Amino acid sequence: MNGLESIASAPMWAGFVGFVLVMLALDLFVFGGNKAHKVSIKEAATWSVVWVSLALLFCAGLWWHLNGTVGADIASQKSIEFLSGYLIEKSLSVDNVFVFLLIFTAFQVPQQYQRRVLIYGVLGAIVMRAIMISAGAWVVSEFSWVLYLFGAFLLFTGFRMLVAADQEPDVANNPVLRFARRHLRVAEGDHAEKFFVKKDGLHYVTPLFLVLILIEVTDLIFAVDSIPAIFAITTDPFIVFTSNMFAILGLRALYFLLVDVADRFPLLKYGLAMVLVFIGVKMLIMPWYHVPVQASLLVVFVLIAASCVASLWISRARPEK
Repeated sequence: MNGLESIASAPMWAGFVGFVLVMLALDLFVFGGNKAHKVSIKEAATWSVVWVSLALLFCAGLWWHLNGTVGADIASQKSIEFLSGYLIEKSLSVDNVFVFLLIFTAFQVPQQYQRRVLIYGVLGAIVMRAIMISAGAWVVSEFSWVLYLFGAFLLFTGFRMLVAADQEPDVANNPVLRFARRHLRVAEGDHAEKFFVKKDGLHYVTPLFLVLILIEVTDLIFAVDSIPAIFAITTDPFIVFTSNMFAILGLRALYFLLVDVADRFPLLKYGLAMVLVFIGVKMLIMPWYHVPVQASLLVVFVLIAASCVASLWISRARPEK
């Protein structure tokens, strides 16, 4: 990661990683994140506000620190890059929410057990994203032309999402799930929130563990889309990492906030697909025209907001029909 220029010093990296670890520890051991309970809309909304507020406070703190060390111009540029990256990652994580909902529904996982699965899913996602961002940053620093491959891939992915927006993934026939069932002893039935059980001296995994595997694989697949997308905004590893982490840390709260209203946003997938198409085009035309970060931020916001408003309008009109 040394090949790419970054505004972050070693203490900044250490401070942010420490912040992430402290927040995870508070969630797990202080605020009851490891206890089975049904998450209410109020609790999910509160945590969503907390995570978004922390992201905005971090952005303000980043601007304040850089303004005093490297000047107002760079401080403003990096702050806008962070906001743009965070909005893109937050928007694309909504697609994760829809797939998580399909997985939990297919396995009939009660809501009081979903929180534990998502906590471990978030922990796994943090590790995977850190590895992928490090690898991506190194590849971009060594082979800058890879950004054009990223752009072509995002363009292809966006058009594929547009074509298949109404199709739901076949969770039951997922190849990863079939592989796990063939190679693991699965204890069928209800085992509450346990991932492993012991029967007749043998260790078994529970269906909830299979759900966790699918959640982790899903996030890995979505990371392949989202990480190239943020490299279209900035190649600064610190900005890429921090915006990703804030989006992931707020993912669980976002899931429980949207779980009961997901069907009210049927057009959101089209908005997300258009975001990927826009970012792909932005990366491919870089040799001829550099789209300002402020313009990217505005376009992404308008696409997501428009798809949400259109979805709500259609959802309200549908009962009348």
